[in-house]
Amino acid sequence: MEIYCTRPQCPRPQNHFVDLDDNATLRTAQQKYCTACGMPLILAGRYLPIKLLGRGGFGAAFLSRDRYTPGMRQCVVKQFLPAGNLSATQLKLAQDLFEREAVVLEEIGSQHEQIPNLFAFFPVIVPGLQPNQQDQFFYLVQEYIDGENLEEELTRKGKFSESEALFLLRSILPVLQFVHSKGIIHRDIKPSNIMRHRNGKLFLLDFGAVKQVTNSPSGSGNSSTGIYSLGFAPPEQMSGGKVFPSTDLYAMAVTVVLLLTGQKDVTELFDAYSNQLQWQDQVSVSSHFAQILDKMLRSAPNQRFQSATEVLEAFDSSAQSIPDTSLNYNQPQVISQPPPTPLPKPSTSSSTPVSQFSTLELLAGSAFSGFEAALISIAFLSVLKSPGVTFVISAIILGILIFAQTRRWIEKFDLVIIPAITLLIIFFVPLLRGELVIQQIVVISLAASLVTVAFTSLFRLIYKILSLIL
Repeated sequence: MEIYCTRPQCPRPQNHFVDLDDNATLRTAQQKYCTACGMPLILAGRYLPIKLLGRGGFGAAFLSRDRYTPGMRQCVVKQFLPAGNLSATQLKLAQDLFEREAVVLEEIGSQHEQIPNLFAFFPVIVPGLQPNQQDQFFYLVQEYIDGENLEEELTRKGKFSESEALFLLRSILPVLQFVHSKGIIHRDIKPSNIMRHRNGKLFLLDFGAVKQVTNSPSGSGNSSTGIYSLGFAPPEQMSGGKVFPSTDLYAMAVTVVLLLTGQKDVTELFDAYSNQLQWQDQVSVSSHFAQILDKMLRSAPNQRFQSATEVLEAFDSSAQSIPDTSLNYNQPQVISQPPPTPLPKPSTSSSTPVSQFSTLELLAGSAFSGFEAALISIAFLSVLKSPGVTFVISAIILGILIFAQTRRWIEKFDLVIIPAITLLIIFFVPLLRGELVIQQIVVISLAASLVTVAFTSLFRLIYKILSLIL
């Protein structure tokens, strides 16, 4: 098993321990140490980092396994690691933000299914790399969301459609409803902080910059600390002033605009002359939808929707009219709009949508299907001696395998392991080979695999061409 060293300066963080490949040994093994820097690898005696997920301004995140759970549960270990030369005040602020995330996740993570759960929060003190020096690291362990964030999704698939943007709003606005009801302002909503699980469900992440309004001392109750993401923060947050629920709604609208336009940098959409985002000429959306987004994007907090509930009600209204208070504060204009586009709601059934397959996954799946189909056909034909019956049985089994792939019950290493097991069974049971030798079976199966890949590529190309034409 490979364990990743979390010491930032470690010259060779990957460590492999053969004895830990056995789960029974892994559960009872003593502490392991990095072979390069001596850092303890099993954090808090139970969490084993196996992969670096990324580094940011305040730390690093590692995909880890919890060896004290029955299924060796995957989790995310976040390490507090501020970048750059920070002053004592800045360092204290950064540490407070990190600890604040743990406090908030403990309070609300278990109460809402679209917010990751907190599993642990602990410090680790170890000997430093220099003599007579100690290093102290802080770790936060939270639920692992298996998927990709919306920034990664935008890079992979391109800009979002109006229906996809509506689904995003329908999914995240109720989360903001819940968060705001707890007196909490997120303050850092952006595509990289919204994660889509492989089953399609959206999660709101990164509560390190939150502001707990109701628990703040009187006088500075909801003032901003200056922590924000450029382009997503409204004027009141950038100036260090008070923040409100509508502060998060502004950032949510900027997120939607960025995804609709496909822009990588939101500042490219900002027009200095009008002091507003200019985005509508780059997208094709209903006027009703655009009007709601524009109200969420207004500069003054009191001119925006005041709650996520108000935004949802605006979408639900069959003939929503939004007063343009930026034009006339005393006599607001009522702008009549045609009936809005029906808003897709997230599925509440137990059968959740499965994330889209990449081209590589489609080709790998077709190669697996062709190879496995050939092995199954050879085995049944050798036993039954009937091409017709063999075809029917093989088609049924292959259909089950393809369905399992579409549900992602079979993927990744399964695509190699299943054909390998089938080939071994045929090898050790001569009755299943008939008159063929194992080399011939492998060649036939590889040929079937290549033919399947070729047909899949051809049909995918035809589909793409027809999509562009139609």
